[in-house]
Amino acid sequence: MSSQVKGVKGPLIFSAVLAAIAGAATMVFATGGGTRELRIDLGLTAAGIAFIASLVISALLLMTEKPNAEHLGKGTGVNRSSAKMKRGAANLDEHGNPRGTGPGTPGEDPR
Repeated sequence: MSSQVKGVKGPLIFSAVLAAIAGAATMVFATGGGTRELRIDLGLTAAGIAFIASLVISALLLMTEKPNAEHLGKGTGVNRSSAKMKRGAANLDEHGNPRGTGPGTPGEDPR
């Protein structure tokens, strides 16, 4: 298993950069011309929304990455042989009954 430590520094920096770009772009494009003053209120609003949204998405992406446990790669799960299992698929006849028993074996419920 990897010994990688997850931190919050990377997503925070990414979100801050994205918020700064969104805020600056909104201030410039919402002004509507060179003779008017910058719309700082809209820029701050866009920056806050971009920061929160990108931080939430980054956190969700970090939570979904979960490495598998070591024992799952040893053949104890999906790759286990059904022939070694007590009622595995290799021990069933063509009708789905355990080998050596018929459909009318006493003590068994009919299917």
